[in-house]
Amino acid sequence: MSLEHILLGLLRQPASGYDLKKVFDERIDYFWAAELSQIYPTLKRLEKRGWARCCQAVSSRGPGRRVYETTTAGRRALRDWLAKGPEIGDERFAYLAQIYLMDELGDLKQTLRFFTVLRDDFNRKLEALRRLERYWVEADPHYPDELPPPDFHVHLTLRMGILSLGGHVRSCDESIRRLRARMDREKHTRPGVSKSTRRKNPHAPPRHKLALRPPDRKSQTPRARP
Repeated sequence: MSLEHILLGLLRQPASGYDLKKVFDERIDYFWAAELSQIYPTLKRLEKRGWARCCQAVSSRGPGRRVYETTTAGRRALRDWLAKGPEIGDERFAYLAQIYLMDELGDLKQTLRFFTVLRDDFNRKLEALRRLERYWVEADPHYPDELPPPDFHVHLTLRMGILSLGGHVRSCDESIRRLRARMDREKHTRPGVSKSTRRKNPHAPPRHKLALRPPDRKSQTPRARP
């Protein structure tokens, strides 16, 4: 996903860098985060390309503000990006990398604490989106299927965020249940079996050779017998 294109979409209504930061923090943080240190340089690039224009707006709180707005060329670039279809890249999730390597600590209690903290964070974000949806339901009789097109697409994004975070919470719940069950089993492991023996499998391939994706079927084609 491109920060440039997100800003082009948000700037269909004129906004300052500070206004945009508030949108990221208060409305779309569940799918994209951006700091002012990222926003302002990107606005400069958009302006240089002719995709956004900047003007000085009067402010009642002091000096005038620099306000940006998408140009016709910028709207064209935005539409081209949207028409290309879903942009699905190689997303990086640091917490999954931590889980993948968590055996280095050799302590299931720490793994359990990790998942508990992770679940709490997902659930906090989930409840915030649910509160937003409840407020919307109460405030707008057109919600959801009679909303005007801009709001309807916001609703679709909100619902995907709720369902996605709900899935993350359920995944954490499953992992927590399995960790507790495993810890309980290890309490009753017969004496003389060390933790290191239980933890390591001498027949397992090295981690760097483990594939997380299914093998290429072409490479699995059986050879003809002579």
